[in-house]
Order: sequence, then structure tokens, then C-alpha cells
Amino acid sequence: MRKTLSNFATVLTGLLLGVAWAATAAEPVAKGKTATATAVFAGGCFWCMEPPYDKLPGVVATTSGYTGGQKLNPTYEQVSAGDSGHIEAVQITYDPKQVSYEKLLEVFWRNVDPLDRGGQFCDRGSTYTTAIFVQNQEERKIAEQSKAAAEKKLGKKIVTAIRPTATFYAAEDYHQDYYQKNPLRYKYYRYSCGRDQRLGELWGKKG
Repeated sequence: MRKTLSNFATVLTGLLLGVAWAATAAEPVAKGKTATATAVFAGGCFWCMEPPYDKLPGVVATTSGYTGGQKLNPTYEQVSAGDSGHIEAVQITYDPKQVSYEKLLEVFWRNVDPLDRGGQFCDRGSTYTTAIFVQNQEERKIAEQSKAAAEKKLGKKIVTAIRPTATFYAAEDYHQDYYQKNPLRYKYYRYSCGRDQRLGELWGKKG
């Protein structure tokens, strides 16, 4: 009986040591994980809002989608019809240790026409209006300060809304990274829409 208990104790000790070793081995990985945050901005055509953030250091991913409306799981056709309440937007996943929310806002302003109430560039209608979706009071404060600075730079009243965060729905797969999947079509669309021409007029070539 003692021998059996002794063997059991030996096995149990081995198991406990194994668990402790595994936990210790896994600890550096857990500590090394990067905590990310998200931000959601609406700047007209979401195809055009992905590129400036994808090339920004600290941005982990961008996702085109829809937000701000009432309809659950909306499709592109439903949003385009204009009665879903949603607008096209881009969700940015980023590392706050590498890039600040303030910087994300700077990039946002430089890539939109915040004076336009009826849409963005050649895309007209409520689904293409600009907006900043904030998740808390701190983000609202930063967004309002950034908006005030942009107004001062332009010398005109900005119509971009600062709105509370809402459920974000990712757009269909063919919309994601459209500028990479269809570079020629994307460049033609962007040029014919007059986006860069208008941005140059507003912010200057270097913003």
C-alpha cells in the first residue's frame, strides 16, 4: 500500500512539475503579446481610406465596412440603397505604442473633404458622408481638438460629425484591399472621382 502511495506521489509530483514548467514556458509569450486598439472613421469610399492607413507604421490591419445604421448585417446593395442608416467606413486596428489616436486623426483629415455635406468627391449621398466614431470621452476630446485644429487650418466650418461608436459590419470580401486586388481599376476610379485633385486644393500636396 505504501509503495502504491509512494508511486502515486511520484507521478503526481511529476505532473505538477510538468504543469508548472509549461506555465513558465508560456509566460514570455503571453507577456510579449501586443495589445491593439481600434478606430473607426468614415471618409467616403472605403476603398480609398484603406491605403493611407495600411502604409502608416503601427497600423496592424484595416477593414472596410458599414456602421452607424440600424439594419443588422447589411449588404453593400442595402447600404447603397440609402435606407439602412449605415455609412461606408474603415476600421483600423493599431498598436497604440507605435501610433497614437491623434496621428490616426491627422491622416483622416488629410484624406477627406470635411466641408462636404452631401458625400465625398464624386460619390454622393448620405452613405458617403464623413464621420469619426468615438468609443469614450477621451477619444471624443481628442477628436474635437483635432477637428478644431483642422478648422483653423482650412479657415472654414467643418461638417464632419463626431458620433458615438456603433456596431461595425465588415463589408464583403471583394471590397477588402480592393486597391491591391484591382490596382488599375482602383487608380482609374480614384482619378476619375477627382479625389486627389480636391485633396490637393484643400490641404496642399504635402497636407
